[in-house]
Amino acid sequence: MDLMQWLTETYVGEFCFTILVSMIPVIELRGGIPFGVAAGLPVWAAYLAAVIGNLIPVPFIIVYIRRIFMWMRRRLPKLNSLVDKLERKAHLKGQKVTRYKYLGLAIFVAIPLPGTGAWTGALAASFLDMPLRKAIPSIAAGVVVAGAAISILTFGVSSLL
Repeated sequence: MDLMQWLTETYVGEFCFTILVSMIPVIELRGGIPFGVAAGLPVWAAYLAAVIGNLIPVPFIIVYIRRIFMWMRRRLPKLNSLVDKLERKAHLKGQKVTRYKYLGLAIFVAIPLPGTGAWTGALAASFLDMPLRKAIPSIAAGVVVAGAAISILTFGVSSLL
């Protein structure tokens, strides 16, 4: 059995595949949960895998993203416009979070719309110099709530089909 076959034809593989899909920026758990259900997982398992996958990159983003951006500016100047765009996005989203701090961060991450989520929340937390030990619980709470909303929607749509 090759890797792709394992990922698509076994329960554990489908669970792991859903984790991997949920780690991807923009897709995150908003795409991971429907993906997991479409792959054959029950909604609760897709939810669990997507939450785990969505949270894995968060501490790395908070701790390392500013260093990565500085490295990119030095070594890959052609990507400066991309870095500028991401930094502007972080500062813009950070303004929405600043007023309510950690509760604001959790609410921001919990809103299941494009441009919100764990990746953007972690980026904002990094640029707002939020301590990791305080930012992670807020982001995790937002991910759990967003995952519940997406799971309910996914369950509703899948039961209609």
